[in-house]
Amino acid sequence: MAGVEKVVDQLNFLIKASENYAQNDSWYFSETGTSDPIVLCHRLESAVERAAWPGSSYMKQLDNARRLRHPDRLLEVRHVALGLRDDLVAGWVETVVELVHADTYSDYLEMAEALLAKGYKDAAAVIAGTSLEVHIRALCVKNGVTTAVAGKPKKATTMNADLKKAGVYDGLQEKEVTAWMGLRNSAAHGDYGDYDHGKVRRFLDGVHAFMKQYPA
Repeated sequence: MAGVEKVVDQLNFLIKASENYAQNDSWYFSETGTSDPIVLCHRLESAVERAAWPGSSYMKQLDNARRLRHPDRLLEVRHVALGLRDDLVAGWVETVVELVHADTYSDYLEMAEALLAKGYKDAAAVIAGTSLEVHIRALCVKNGVTTAVAGKPKKATTMNADLKKAGVYDGLQEKEVTAWMGLRNSAAHGDYGDYDHGKVRRFLDGVHAFMKQYPA
């Protein structure tokens, strides 16, 4: 996945710069062109934020590291970046959804709208479902609902049920979201006869309304 490779390259560059500091106990890194470790620390923090998703263990570790003073802060942030980098390389962060920020909801839905207008109902359903799952995860983060169990991301259906239990929305809304996810799954698994253009149209309209009613 090209996006993951780019993130790994960025992390590798900054980790290399911080490695020089860790080994030489110096505030200067002429080989990388990074001369200020405080600037380097901020760059490492930003790189972790770009690659990690809200509520993940990486973000929690980063928050803890930010409470430290330099040089301990830089070294601890480097440890967080190393762990994230290694997990990305190993393929343990498997879904694009986990790496997409919440501000892409509208882009997904615009893509789905364009595809549906051209008659590609199946692709539109899959993309709208991705947008819905990203929003559900963001709602969990916003409302203090955990998004992972034993280090593994929760399924969208589980998070949907958890949001209902937390009182974010009622049982009727939970059932509607479950139905939307079912349509998305049918499209993703090639069960194209389970729905028609009209159902996808109502799916997109429903997701639009849902996001407005329950902003994340």
